[in-house]
Amino acid sequence: MQTQKMIEQTSAWVGQFIVKYNICPFARREVEAQSIRYCVATESTPASLLQSLLDECRYLDDQPLTETTLMIIPSGMEGFYDYLDLLSVADQLLLEEGYEGVYQLASFHPDYCFDGVPQDDASNVTNRSPYPMFHIIREASMEKALKNYKEPESIPDNNIRLTREKGSAFWQQLFHSL
Repeated sequence: MQTQKMIEQTSAWVGQFIVKYNICPFARREVEAQSIRYCVATESTPASLLQSLLDECRYLDDQPLTETTLMIIPSGMEGFYDYLDLLSVADQLLLEEGYEGVYQLASFHPDYCFDGVPQDDASNVTNRSPYPMFHIIREASMEKALKNYKEPESIPDNNIRLTREKGSAFWQQLFHSL
């Protein structure tokens, strides 16, 4: 039951934040196509989480209709800097396992903070999520989507502008409602 609740909360975050505020202009299509896989890592050690990541890559290898996976990490990576350390190792692991150019990771964490940006700056909310997670993205699909999107380099700036205009209190209330 707890696993299902985590998936529901993450799905609500995708719909009510990522899609509603166009944080990722490519997400709506995948939500509507129901091509996002939500999985919850049941282990909490770095080694087991890395194995879960590889398992998810292999799942995507075998399931071409599943566009992307949000791998939810409910325990073991509560600390943001521990999470960043694991993310660095995960990126290296994908390279070593032959997934360079196949999958890339996007990172989300409840305490996400961009380097050089104050913790309470509203722009950090673009990468904040209900749980630590790895977003496994098919690179070929991303390249195709970016080719068909006018000025993709404007996406981060647009998100920063939006999040700062709305302010931290607005986003805290939204996240609390999820």
